[in-house]
Amino acid sequence: MNIRTIRTEDNHDIEAIIRQCLIDYGGNRAGLAWEDESLSHLSDYYNHEGRAYWVAFDTNGKMLGGCGIAPFGAPEDQVCELQKMYLIQEARGTGIANELLQIASQFAEQNYRVCYLETLQTMQAANHFYKKHGFRLLESPLAGSEHFACDAWYIRDL
Repeated sequence: MNIRTIRTEDNHDIEAIIRQCLIDYGGNRAGLAWEDESLSHLSDYYNHEGRAYWVAFDTNGKMLGGCGIAPFGAPEDQVCELQKMYLIQEARGTGIANELLQIASQFAEQNYRVCYLETLQTMQAANHFYKKHGFRLLESPLAGSEHFACDAWYIRDL
């Protein structure tokens, strides 16, 4: 397996993976990543200071998924958001998510003090994964969230 930062040529494949995951869990609707303007050009969106996106590939070069870190809220709050962490079906439960989260967390620790994320309760395995990795469930989203349809919010100190 290989994990690296996203490149322009990865945009189409990671968008397809994210959209398929959202369809699988009922997330293909307003108020979720489905409608994010940046979804078709994530390499551009994450090509800024304080942001990064990583993609994972199997030994044959097939993209398995990815995840990103970007600032959330006011800069002085030093809060980042774990974003668009999605894997294809056969990559789930293989440890790839652990590796992606570790890389993202190391990046986040260098730039932020807290990591926030939003997801759906229907993504039960993801919710379990986040809790297992030290994220605490919140009762409501942090102010400034664009994804009004999310119904599970987590935070973790870095």
